[in-house]
Amino acid sequence: MPCFRDGFGSRESGFRASVAKDDVMSKYEKIRLATSRDIPFNKLLLSQSNVRRIKAGVSIEDLAEDIARRGLLQGLSVRPVLVEDGSETGMFEIPAGGRRFRALELLARQKRFARTALVPCVVREGGIAEEDSLAENVQRAPLHPLDQFRAFLALREKGQSEEEIAATFFVAVSVVKQRLKLAAVSPRLLDIYAEDGLTLDQLMAFTVSDDHERQEQVFDSLSHSYDKQPHAIRRMLTEHAVRASDKRAQFVRLDAYVEAGGAVTRDLFQSDDGGWLQDVALLDMMVDEGLREGGDVILAEGWKWIEVAPSFPYGHAYGLRQLRGVQLALNEDEEAARAALQAELDKLEADYSDADELPEEVDHRLAEIETALAQFDARPMVFDADEMARAGAFVSIDHNGMLRVDRGYVRPEDELPVIEDENGGDEELAGHSPESGIAATLSPPDEPDEDDGLRPLPDRLVAELTAHRTIALRHRLGEEVDIAFLAAVHALALRCFYHYALDSCLEIEMKCLGFGAQAPGLADTPSARALDDRHTDWANSLPKEPEHLWDELASWNETRTRALFAHCVSLSVNAVIEPYSRRPRAIAHADTLASTIGLDMAAAGWRPTANGFFGRVTKARILQAVREGCDEAQAVMIEHLKKGDMATQAEALLADSGWLPEPLRTARIATAHADPAYIPDDEQDYAVAAE
Repeated sequence: MPCFRDGFGSRESGFRASVAKDDVMSKYEKIRLATSRDIPFNKLLLSQSNVRRIKAGVSIEDLAEDIARRGLLQGLSVRPVLVEDGSETGMFEIPAGGRRFRALELLARQKRFARTALVPCVVREGGIAEEDSLAENVQRAPLHPLDQFRAFLALREKGQSEEEIAATFFVAVSVVKQRLKLAAVSPRLLDIYAEDGLTLDQLMAFTVSDDHERQEQVFDSLSHSYDKQPHAIRRMLTEHAVRASDKRAQFVRLDAYVEAGGAVTRDLFQSDDGGWLQDVALLDMMVDEGLREGGDVILAEGWKWIEVAPSFPYGHAYGLRQLRGVQLALNEDEEAARAALQAELDKLEADYSDADELPEEVDHRLAEIETALAQFDARPMVFDADEMARAGAFVSIDHNGMLRVDRGYVRPEDELPVIEDENGGDEELAGHSPESGIAATLSPPDEPDEDDGLRPLPDRLVAELTAHRTIALRHRLGEEVDIAFLAAVHALALRCFYHYALDSCLEIEMKCLGFGAQAPGLADTPSARALDDRHTDWANSLPKEPEHLWDELASWNETRTRALFAHCVSLSVNAVIEPYSRRPRAIAHADTLASTIGLDMAAAGWRPTANGFFGRVTKARILQAVREGCDEAQAVMIEHLKKGDMATQAEALLADSGWLPEPLRTARIATAHADPAYIPDDEQDYAVAAE
């Protein structure tokens, strides 16, 4: 037994050693690759074993052009076609490389590639054909986008133009510019992107600035920020630049700014309204020069003074008398040209009234006609030379970037002195003439002498008599509602449009045509522009001289008179809360008025911004706003930020929320979603009266 066990153990050990040796030999056996052969193209055919069924990536046409340019960069994987007995037929099928075969086939059909030309192929035997196709497609590692960006940059640095690169790789030139722009981002951020620390959309957002240091500063701030969206990155990178859509940029023209050496950054990945102007100092200098040049031209017209600024505060001309010019009349040729244009416009509108979409040439012609007609309607005004000598003009930039000139304003100190009449009274205050038998002044009582003949009535007696007349006039006017309304409109219009006219016996005073409180950009807000346009339209429709106003108003229909009344009353509204004049009861009435007419400041265009609101309040106020406009979770996400970053994030979070600070809220609007029929308690009586 011991000998048996020993003998068996020896044979077992030898067997294990032999197996181990075979395993080692198998493990280190040299790999033998499939042979490579050049096979005539007409001996190749597509295999049904190709797993790719869905078209993706570069088209066959583009691939064919690339092969024609560079040749076949990768050979085909083929298998010999066998007959039933296993012998080769001389034909080879392609389970992997079908797109390259189709591209060669296209070139052959175009007579650019010979059908007998040799094609490099890897000939495989054994295994499964579908496995060859699957492995070639699955094992292929896609090129990282950053590698493509850098490859395009390398080609650009080696002298190829953007157009040449685009033609080589069959992409649009804009795509090449985008890739080159991405490759120009800070190397540090590119490395972070390569490690998946940034998304492609975020990397795109960083391209709006070429300043690597600023890019890195913004990226560092993102690590402490809640909002890492691309729009937040773009906003932070452009906060000190001026948009090309800004009225100052439109005024100086972008091409002139660039020619002067100004830098413009563009967002190649989304609409940017023309980009951002980086050199703000240069822009402001060009704006000042352009305004001065325009102002010199206006001053040469004969005005006493001009004031020049990119923008004036809202209501800057209130309190100044505005001259009424006369618009130049059209001559016969101009009248004929205008009539012809109007007839053409009417015909085109009638011909295409039922069309869903206008042909491009018709749309273009309509725009030309409307522009030409507008020029006829906007003819310059002619002013009296003597009046121009004591009046002036305001020169600024309108919201479209065009030069804006407001002519014909007379300052109080430039008004002609009041002429005293022979009795020592002011001409403007003179009542009836002496010929009427009624004294024009209130001189000391002078009892008449019986022998002096017919003399003017004593002043005291005139005062007593007219007191009776005033009481009677008040009583009768109170019974004539329509006339009383006309008299009120007349008095208000005199104050709104003639300023210094004293042509009404009604002592209705308009004290608030303007106000001192201002805000950045107030004059360019939609509400301010619409109000100014409405005021100008009314001014142009009223007679030049105040003494003709009554007859003009008396000829109007009720609808037009009421509209003018509403406009005049609107100019008297003062809802400004100022530290020296808080007026709590007046402000309470402003709240009631806003609620009654349904004023919604969010719908009117007001938005809380970092510069206009959040940067001027405490962090606690910012967080409260986010809680009210969003939710508590959003507030918690930004509460650790510094004041500036918190203001920026709050602006983004509340941009479209409709949130308003307390002074801008209207009770009815604020509660409309909860109860559309809600009316505050202090408005119940007012609402019933209105109904």
